[in-house]
Amino acid sequence: MIWSSVKSDWLKQEAQMEREDSLDSCEGRCGYGTDENFSCQCNTACERFKDCCSDYAEVCKTATSCKGRCGEKYNSANKCHCNSKCSQYNNCCGDYDDLCNGGGGGSVITDAELKAISEALYVLDSNKASASELIIDPQALVHDSQTSSKDDFAPKPFFSFLDEKALFSRPTYAAFLAVLDNYNRMTGQTEVLSPQQLAEQDTFLRETMSNTELGRELFAFLYTKGVYATEEDFIYDLKMMWFGLYSRNNNKLDSSGFEHIFAGEIKGGKVSGFHNWIQFYLLEKREKLNYYSHSFNGPWITYPDVLGLQFMWDGYYKQVGSAVIGCSPEFDFAVYSLCYITRPGRHCRLSMGGKELIIQTYTWDNSSYGDGKKFIGSAFPATPRN
Repeated sequence: MIWSSVKSDWLKQEAQMEREDSLDSCEGRCGYGTDENFSCQCNTACERFKDCCSDYAEVCKTATSCKGRCGEKYNSANKCHCNSKCSQYNNCCGDYDDLCNGGGGGSVITDAELKAISEALYVLDSNKASASELIIDPQALVHDSQTSSKDDFAPKPFFSFLDEKALFSRPTYAAFLAVLDNYNRMTGQTEVLSPQQLAEQDTFLRETMSNTELGRELFAFLYTKGVYATEEDFIYDLKMMWFGLYSRNNNKLDSSGFEHIFAGEIKGGKVSGFHNWIQFYLLEKREKLNYYSHSFNGPWITYPDVLGLQFMWDGYYKQVGSAVIGCSPEFDFAVYSLCYITRPGRHCRLSMGGKELIIQTYTWDNSSYGDGKKFIGSAFPATPRN
């Protein structure tokens, strides 16, 4: 009976190998148009013209795996999908990440690998704030249904204390602060950056990515996965995806990924982006920002922590601004970069101190750089609804 089972498995494997080597298979062809190079077809029309491949029903209609299907065109007959838009419509097959998401080139980067590298970055974040350097006061926790009310439930500031002398004197913080104030928050107005401000971008990348063990660990991971061939390629790509200007409003070069995510913008009469705790602290200190409440507080009891915040920024409201609180600039930048490079436009499942952290990224699809690469549109912690 043992041999019978082995033989049966072997025959199945042989049949599978023959199918994959044959022009008469639907492996990797589901949903594609009629192709006369093949003797049979793998789209919904083949049912009408009765020229479907023999494995059409098995591969294209009942398959629940992405094996052999990565990048295939949409086919309404499929139970789940394996193309770049399946995450947008929440209909990816369960193994899409592991089999199809190769991290922008190179070998496949699995969810398990992302969790492992994010834990490594977490451990290497030597510049994060300690409990004695940062004290917050979240105060009112509100339900999601209350976040649109614009009610101020917090009589006191969110930040009770920050040891600026200890933190802001560190090279990565100093470099971050130098870049942070280079932007006009109003979309629709062209960003004009001086040579000094452009040099500050280079300094920020050097201090956070090249001069920290955390940044070097991120590059080493992406290098071993074949995403980047050299550190120069890595730094250049980060500069383009984060600091390259594009238009969010009125056809003006008015925005970038860095400005949107870290500095925050105003668009359509409300706060857009703004997912950084240091910017929040600086504006609250200058009485330009009024903290109202929070709708999410993560499971972490030390920094970094994750909260979803409601606040008013000098007359403009943010309904939910999620941020990683107390991390260093290099950790924030590295985690968002990791997720955008490996899971662009999707949920990115990381691990931070043994607890899951989900980052949502978005691509900016209206313009591109290099050989068609997309600028980063947004990235933030995806806080669950309560």
